[in-house]
Amino acid sequence: MDRRQRKSREAIFNAFISLLSTKHYNKITVGEIIEIADVGRATFYSHFETKDFLLKELCAELFDHIFNVEKQNVSANRTIFDCDNSDDVFLHLFKHIKKNDNNICKLLASKNNELFWEYFKGEVRLLILRRISDFKDKKPQNIPQDFWENHITSTFVETLRWWINNKLKLPAEKINEYFLSLV
Repeated sequence: MDRRQRKSREAIFNAFISLLSTKHYNKITVGEIIEIADVGRATFYSHFETKDFLLKELCAELFDHIFNVEKQNVSANRTIFDCDNSDDVFLHLFKHIKKNDNNICKLLASKNNELFWEYFKGEVRLLILRRISDFKDKKPQNIPQDFWENHITSTFVETLRWWINNKLKLPAEKINEYFLSLV
């Protein structure tokens, strides 16, 4: 993607994020997005087939960097995040939330937050499945594996939700400590 295309794509994302913070997803039109982004309709459709594809791509841009950090070559896969990942994957995620990269907190607390929480929880579950060996020593023997995986996923999501609702007052390291102590 050349610089001009990347700028157009980022302008569309920013316009969409701005609209999502004030309006319900179902009430947002492509016309509003392109007006705020200051791009043409053809430019929008050259990047995204529909508004639903835009939502999916926005979620991917916001979260894939974090959830696929173990297998990602950052120099080869530029995202809207720029970071040095030297932390545990869960702490890395909490730090991005604390930094509020690309208004993630705003989106997770917006009128449309269930759209993002649903996508986010699905990605957390996949991350947990890839990292399940990190939790094997903590799993009670009488608990079914799928219940255990759901418990870890839900604990992470609810820890994050609580932290966002409490205005991220605690450091990311402390929230990560809380999460890890609960599973």
